[in-house]
Amino acid sequence: MDAQIIKPSNIPVATGDAASKTGQPGVVFAKIDDVVRWARTSSMWPLLFGLACCAIEMMAVYMPRFDLSRFGMEVYRASPRQADLMFVAGRVSRKMAPVVRQLYDQMLEPKWVIAMGDCAACGGIYNNYAILQGVDEILPVDVYVAGCPPRPEALMDGILKLHAKIKNGEPKGQIRITDFGLRG
Repeated sequence: MDAQIIKPSNIPVATGDAASKTGQPGVVFAKIDDVVRWARTSSMWPLLFGLACCAIEMMAVYMPRFDLSRFGMEVYRASPRQADLMFVAGRVSRKMAPVVRQLYDQMLEPKWVIAMGDCAACGGIYNNYAILQGVDEILPVDVYVAGCPPRPEALMDGILKLHAKIKNGEPKGQIRITDFGLRG
C-alpha cells in the first residue's frame, strides 16, 4: 500500500477574493424569538446551591470528564441576582425551605429549576415531618432528575431536556428524567 505524497504547491489556498470563497455570500434570516431562545440556552448561569450528597454529583458535572462549559455554563454564580438556573440538589428541610424560596425569588426572570435526586423530587427516604416531600411544594420545578444520587450523565440529560424545552418555547412545566436507572 503506497502512501500518497502531497506537495505544498498542490494545496489550494484561498486568496481572499470573492471567486476563491467556497460559500455563497448572503443573508441569514431568523425570528428574534428563536435567537433569544438560542442565547438563553447557550448562556445559562446556575446558582451555586447544594444541600446534600447530590451536590457532589452536581460538582462532578463541571469536571473535565463531563465539562458543562461546552453548553455555556462556565461558572456557578454565588449570587442569585446573577443566576437564571437553580439546581436543588438534595433534601430540603422545612427550616431551609424559606431560604430556598428567598433565593429563588431573588433570581431574575426568566428562571428555571432542576430538582436533582429523589430527595428533592419526593423527599426520598426521609418520610418525616422535618423534610419537604418534594421541592415543588415551594418552587415551580421544570425538570426532575431521578436517582439517589443521580449520575452526572442524568443531570446532563436533564439540562439538555431543559435546553430543548426553552428552544421550543414551551411554557414552564415538568419534565421527568427516569431513563438512567440506579447508580451502580
